[in-house]
Amino acid sequence: MAQPDEPHPPVVPSCPPPSKICDVVRSERPRSCCGMAMAGFRTAKYQLPEWHRRNAGVCYQALTAGEQAERGRAEAKHLVKHAAASAQRAQEYSKATLGQRLQDVHFWRMELQKEIMELDAETNLLAAQKLRLERALDATEVPYAVAVDNLECRERRQPPDLVVDEVERQLMKEADLIRDIRDLLKRTIIQAATQIRSNRIQKENCELDWSDKVETYHIDDKCLSYCTDSTNVQSHPSSVKFEENASTPKSWAQFSHDNISRAEQEKLASVQLRSLINSIIHDASEDLRMQRAAVNEAFDTHCRELDDAKLRLEQHLQQILKDIGDEEANIVNLKKAIRDKEAYLKVAQTRLYDRSFRPNVELCRDEPQFRLVNEVEELTVFVEALKRKLMESEQNLKNLEETRMKLEKEIAVKANSIFIDREKCMGNRVRYPVDLEVASYKQ
Repeated sequence: MAQPDEPHPPVVPSCPPPSKICDVVRSERPRSCCGMAMAGFRTAKYQLPEWHRRNAGVCYQALTAGEQAERGRAEAKHLVKHAAASAQRAQEYSKATLGQRLQDVHFWRMELQKEIMELDAETNLLAAQKLRLERALDATEVPYAVAVDNLECRERRQPPDLVVDEVERQLMKEADLIRDIRDLLKRTIIQAATQIRSNRIQKENCELDWSDKVETYHIDDKCLSYCTDSTNVQSHPSSVKFEENASTPKSWAQFSHDNISRAEQEKLASVQLRSLINSIIHDASEDLRMQRAAVNEAFDTHCRELDDAKLRLEQHLQQILKDIGDEEANIVNLKKAIRDKEAYLKVAQTRLYDRSFRPNVELCRDEPQFRLVNEVEELTVFVEALKRKLMESEQNLKNLEETRMKLEKEIAVKANSIFIDREKCMGNRVRYPVDLEVASYKQ
């Protein structure tokens, strides 16, 4: 059978329990004489105690709601008064902090501006020194070309006249010195360019920081002028969030301090580099003058040595020609000896060959047979020894011929070597370089 659709009223825990008439139990009902025919009408209705209890619950809820509304109005009135006072105090305090912040921003802005001007002036001075380095580097092209030309001219001497003599060492030392100077000047130019770039980068960093400070000063100054009567204020609920990359007052001040400190370091490095450039140009000029004198002295000494070397080589050539004649005669004797021994060998081998046709039992290993075999072996050993000696003599003759050709070639190129050292190299050195220190100031 269907149950009632309306639920029982809720019971408020804080209210006192209703009258005890609501506690009557529905299960104690008198039985009807009508039996099962009246069962549906009985179960579909509330009992009287339930009706009273529901009415009491509704009245209690209405009373509770009224009390809560009255308390809420009192609290709202107090909150409005408190919020107005707090908002006024908060705005005044924010205005004071903004004023202090403007002073801090102005201080760092002026410090950055001063540093920017000083760094720019130092960069210009370093750029002038860099120009001196470039002019000095250009001035080393002539001495380097002279040294390289001397080395290349002396490379045209034909072997074995290509010796690493004192002239070679001094020229190599001169070329290495000029290369080292050029490399040092190039490295210093690169260092100066790097320092100039660092100066400008740091100047740019300071300028960016200074620009941010100027913009921030204008923003905070505008914020300081805002009030509740301003017409350009709007609601920005999302602005109360702190940015993830926001700085702290300490890190903010440290950032500008670090920029200024790095700018001071770059200025100090720039001043030290300018002093180093002066020393490099002066020392390089002195080293080149001393090395030029050493090379010229080595050339004079070596030209005298060339004449003596040529005379000694001619004496050795005469002795080699005599040895070649003796060796050719020795080869002729060896060839004749080999032909003689081969004739004896042919006789012995022919005898052994003919005796190999002896019939039947006559093919005997008799004493003549053993003697012929020993003779062939002895002659073969002598022939092989003579051939080896002939090969050795022919190789000796070949070596003597090669030595003769080398000596003749050496003597032939000796005059050319003297011409190269005296005429080509020393004649080219008369256009040796100007002073680097003076050249670095030329326009």
